[in-house]
Amino acid sequence: MTIKAPGGLDNLVLKDVAAPAAPGAGEITVRLHASSLNYHDYRVCAVEGALPDGRIPMADGAGVIEAIGAGVDGFKVGEPVVSCFFPDWQTGDDRPCDFSTTPGDGRDGYAREAVTLPATWFTHAPAGWSHAEAATITTAGLTAWRALVVDAGIKAGDTVAVLGTGGVSIYALQLAKAMGARVIATSSSAAKLERLRALGADHVINYRTTPEWGAEMRALTDGRGVDIVVEVGGPATLAQSIVAGRPGAHLALIGVLTGRSGEIPTAALMARQQRLQGLIVGSRAHQIDFVRALETLSLRPVIDRSFALADLAEAFRYQESGAHFGKICVTM
Repeated sequence: MTIKAPGGLDNLVLKDVAAPAAPGAGEITVRLHASSLNYHDYRVCAVEGALPDGRIPMADGAGVIEAIGAGVDGFKVGEPVVSCFFPDWQTGDDRPCDFSTTPGDGRDGYAREAVTLPATWFTHAPAGWSHAEAATITTAGLTAWRALVVDAGIKAGDTVAVLGTGGVSIYALQLAKAMGARVIATSSSAAKLERLRALGADHVINYRTTPEWGAEMRALTDGRGVDIVVEVGGPATLAQSIVAGRPGAHLALIGVLTGRSGEIPTAALMARQQRLQGLIVGSRAHQIDFVRALETLSLRPVIDRSFALADLAEAFRYQESGAHFGKICVTM
């Protein structure tokens, strides 16, 4: 699947291309079986001019190794693998600050059947996971892991606030519960609030009927406030997240679902001595740790619907509707 200039969902084009080359030194060939949709993928495909003509979209890719080049260690033919969001960010603190190296944006992505790429662009998938499940790790899963574990240092007994029912928020709910935390979750849908309860949310809030949901979260924690907020909304939700957080809370700024810029109540942030940490996914080392954790934690990602690769535009339109709960996948 490629994007035809000038872009937009109507310009997603399915076509046949030559099979990938045999792997050279340090490379592997992967037969891809699934990808999953993220807001970033939607935005670059839906906005005209966001991608160059002929770009292959999708940052997430999961499949099976079909061939291995010389000098590759740690992988075997037949093993399931999953892609990395920042292939060049292997480890350490030299963090990318744009998407120029991200598959599906600055370089070709995984909306295709097979690739030959450096082995270091992948990690093992969790044992026993389906390809669709594994495809949710690259962006949404690793973002939630980094927000809660790497940056916030979550511990049992913490209280975590998650906003909405998108992929990152659902993953954060599941991870927080698996690690012994309490969770307060929000949605504007009564049906989705019930599903959040079923997944283990200790408290749920309808943010439309309770627009001051930050104060409600404070009340639900006996006035203390939550320890961690997984902030996916951005400008329109950040003020309430600051209200919700305890003094010294960690606010993980992940999303821009309500806009790309806005007013920040800096006085309130300062007075409550909170830490506002922006983040974009994580490194390959983070992903290796995450996969190891997933093999010991009793959770599986929530997949709302799967579409065929040929129906990628339809999948994005379903995402655009906001009707989904958890992740949307495409299969190859």
